[in-house]
Amino acid sequence: MAIGFGRKLIWIFALLLILVMTIQVRAQPPPGFINIDCGLKNVSAYQDPTLKMRYSSDDEFVEGGEKHEVLPEFMASTADDNQNTLRSFPDGSRNCYTLPSTPGKKYLLRAIFTYGNYDRLNKTQDGSLFRFGLYVGVNLWDTVDLSNWRTDDAVIKEVLTVATGSSVSVCLVNLGSGIPFISSLELRPLLDTMYPFVNTSVSVSNFIRLRFGNITDYITRYPTDSYDRFWASYSVQKGDLYQYPYISVDTSDNLENLPGNEFKVPSAILQNAMSIDTNNSSITVILASLANKDAKTLKLLPIFHFTELNGSNPNRRFNIYSAGEGLFPGFSPSRLKVDSLYKSGLFKQKGDAYFILNKTADSSLPPLINALEVYALVVMENLTTDSDDVKYMKDVKEQYNLVRTSWNGDPCSPIEYSWKGLTCDYSKSNQIPRIITVNLSSSGLGGGLAISFMNMTSLENLDLSHNNLTGAIPEYQLKSLKVLNLSNNKLDGPIPDSILQRVQAGLLDLRFGMLCCTISY
Repeated sequence: MAIGFGRKLIWIFALLLILVMTIQVRAQPPPGFINIDCGLKNVSAYQDPTLKMRYSSDDEFVEGGEKHEVLPEFMASTADDNQNTLRSFPDGSRNCYTLPSTPGKKYLLRAIFTYGNYDRLNKTQDGSLFRFGLYVGVNLWDTVDLSNWRTDDAVIKEVLTVATGSSVSVCLVNLGSGIPFISSLELRPLLDTMYPFVNTSVSVSNFIRLRFGNITDYITRYPTDSYDRFWASYSVQKGDLYQYPYISVDTSDNLENLPGNEFKVPSAILQNAMSIDTNNSSITVILASLANKDAKTLKLLPIFHFTELNGSNPNRRFNIYSAGEGLFPGFSPSRLKVDSLYKSGLFKQKGDAYFILNKTADSSLPPLINALEVYALVVMENLTTDSDDVKYMKDVKEQYNLVRTSWNGDPCSPIEYSWKGLTCDYSKSNQIPRIITVNLSSSGLGGGLAISFMNMTSLENLDLSHNNLTGAIPEYQLKSLKVLNLSNNKLDGPIPDSILQRVQAGLLDLRFGMLCCTISY
């Protein structure tokens, strides 16, 4: 009996352990989530009590900037703790966050901006322009415009993009109309099959993402959506009821994704829908251009999500129009099966978008809609600098502890924000920029000559004159180098044979000591 009882206890304990581990695992967000509370002070991280996610300080992801808190009277009105602090960037034209990524992986990036009158200047309410640029990598993602914006309201920006390297950057650009700042930054991995129109040449910013029906929460996100997309409720409610002639339709039945559906919309989002009274034949969804957004500059792609929730008589068929243009004729949603409709690559609708779902003559039921996503095209036309060049320049920056306001983000791209002292070659069509000149003259450099320079295979001109470099000149095997200026330093020892041979052959202009030298032997 004792042995049997002991085995039973062990079995029960093992079962409890499995249950505890399961609960703990389920409480954790999916791997790869990065949550950054920008400007976080006094602590390095904390657990968000609502989302059960860990938010970290931004110190390891960004250089420069100043930490601030929103004014106390706005802290209570911000929905999340991560909106109580922020980091501003009064110096430099471009400041970038660098987040780790997997090359070729698809991500959702979300940046949130809550001003909260942190500087006591009432910039969002003084009638002046208050806007700055937001870049994903080296390409314009959007403009953050807080002009005449409520002081405690958040501006939320999302982009779906593909990482081209081992890191992805989010950059704030000063446009001369207010100091850039950011409150929080979030990264969410997506499946490679999701949003198939997103690739290394095309990213998309979220114009709006809606769920329909009688929804209690204004925003639905993680854990309902395991990818933490924000779903806003499209409300035509009056009190607790949908306003006539619109009606809410819902089900608790499980839904099934049809083969080839690439969007992974959660069943909980689609178990509610909006329809219209049977005396009416059409639904119009109007998406007026968002506040502080220039509709003329946008090219939009709508994605419609449908599933039939009516069990007794699912004879429902309708035509779908975008701004009067036919998109999908005679569509009939499948019973408890998810259909997602979009026109691949068709970014054409302008920002003042509206969609009409019109009942066909042979349909016994009016239209319905469960969810809608609309994305704006982000063309990834600027190419990032050669990854090896970037690595070696960052090594140089670290070795010499260089602090330059312009040395932030990509060294060459976009060209208007390239690093001061560098010249880049953009001439080779469809090829990535290469660094051909590095001018660090009179930069206070000390110590030995950085080996990293020797590895930059496109470097033609290296000027390290008027510094405090010491030690010997290392062997230099770069065939691309044409000018090497080491004058007015404290270097000693023989000049390496590899350099002398190039000088003697007339392939390298070596400037060493106090004079520009032509050496003959």
